[in-house]
Amino acid sequence: MQIQQAKHQFVQAWGAFGSHWGVNKTMAQIHALMMISEESLSTEEIMETLAISRGNVNMNVRELIDMGLVFKVFKQGERRDYFIGEKDVWKIAKQVAKLRKARELDPVLNLLQEIRQMDLPPKNEEVKRFLKLVDDFYKLAVNIDRLVEGIIKAEESWFWDKVLKLLAKK
Repeated sequence: MQIQQAKHQFVQAWGAFGSHWGVNKTMAQIHALMMISEESLSTEEIMETLAISRGNVNMNVRELIDMGLVFKVFKQGERRDYFIGEKDVWKIAKQVAKLRKARELDPVLNLLQEIRQMDLPPKNEEVKRFLKLVDDFYKLAVNIDRLVEGIIKAEESWFWDKVLKLLAKK
């Protein structure tokens, strides 16, 4: 397999995986292209490589910049904007974890906490079962939140050392 074909397959696969971490296919393809590119890329180069419109590139690159996964690069003597993607896989994973936590986990935690604080006296079995379910989900969400916070704050070597030790205990 040629390197260009392998890179093309990577970009396509990353685009398909994008929906699993909360972004659209085109945004994920742009992100993949930025990760594998040795040099920074202009909007025009991204448009040509992925066969997408300027507006699509601009909108998605702006979002990727906001997400902390792509950065604008200044090139001396150039009027075009150039962009480069984060190459450190661990930093990417931590950034995605942070974004997903803020977008998905934090609202669930807030909702469950609000429900737990409601004045719902457990007068009957239905209310008791509901409150227990909410409490169980809240405890689970808090533990997931702690895990994600640990990942966000952890250094790569520390994290993998702990994971390997957990797996070795089998």
